[in-house]
Amino acid sequence: MQKPYIRKYLITNRLAAYTMGASFLLLAIVLGISLGTVKVPILSTIQILLAQLFPFVSLDGVDQMHVNIVSNIRLPRVILAGLVGAALAIAGAAFQGLLRNPLADPYTLGVSSGASVGAVVTLFFQLSLPVIGAFTLPVLSILFSFITIFLVLGFAQKIERSMRVETIILTGIIFSSFLGALISLMIALTGEELRQIIGWLLGSVSMRGWVYIKIILPFFLIGSAILIFNGKELNAMSFGEERAHHLGVNVQRRKHIILMAGSMLTGSAVAVSGTIGFVGLVIPHLARMLWGPDHKHLLPLSILTGSAFLILADLVSRTIIAPIELPIGVITALVGAPVFAVILLKTRAERSG
Repeated sequence: MQKPYIRKYLITNRLAAYTMGASFLLLAIVLGISLGTVKVPILSTIQILLAQLFPFVSLDGVDQMHVNIVSNIRLPRVILAGLVGAALAIAGAAFQGLLRNPLADPYTLGVSSGASVGAVVTLFFQLSLPVIGAFTLPVLSILFSFITIFLVLGFAQKIERSMRVETIILTGIIFSSFLGALISLMIALTGEELRQIIGWLLGSVSMRGWVYIKIILPFFLIGSAILIFNGKELNAMSFGEERAHHLGVNVQRRKHIILMAGSMLTGSAVAVSGTIGFVGLVIPHLARMLWGPDHKHLLPLSILTGSAFLILADLVSRTIIAPIELPIGVITALVGAPVFAVILLKTRAERSG
């Protein structure tokens, strides 16, 4: 049983972590909305945001052009970037905890490539399924991500019955390469849809609007809730499946639930923003270094950090060489690759030391 002063220290530390994470996210939101080709004063931005939340807040003295820019263009863009970043970050944190490997993320496991194939098939054939209509894109992306992760696991089991983590990741990379080639083939065969598909593959949250937020939001809420409710089981499985089994965890069942929830988050994120790398790889590492490995807190803190990171990455992508916009995936790769290299070097030095 924890002593009272230890419990008090842990509670204080966690409160500080959540306060810092939430403050970082709020700062990113305000900066993401305020800055751009047309700068909106920060006080005006805050006033407009408060008016969106509380209708009784007056907008007297605020330029109507600024109100339109914030409400119709930048606010939905920032919210969408935040949701995509949060979805990729929590999925990456869950995959890394489940597979006990720092290289595990939606991209190295092939989940993102599977989701991309689903989305490209939808765009290529201009599919719209009955009943679900606008949700065809995320549903097919999620379906293909489910199929991919189970194919990866099945193939890894055929190669090695014990399904070592290294085998799963190598299998994921193989599937990712194959699916990438399949996407390239579809691009080569396409005609008028070429620009739309390539623009989507480069990764962007530009001009997506509130419709795309409605598309990703239900999948994000369901997937995140499932992973957070499995935080205790992820803690157990991060010490090994055998140890988790002795602690009373139904390992196979929980593994499938976590993989499906992570695939749902990845598929919905890819469907609305295209392929954006390194978020699910780097953000969980940063969150773990800052706030510890306990998944009950690591998962929600990854949501806050990943959301803020992608909002700021999107801000850089549209302002660094304005008025031209860079694909957001370019910014996340330029930032994420060196950061991840430093993290790996530091981790290796700590282990050897």
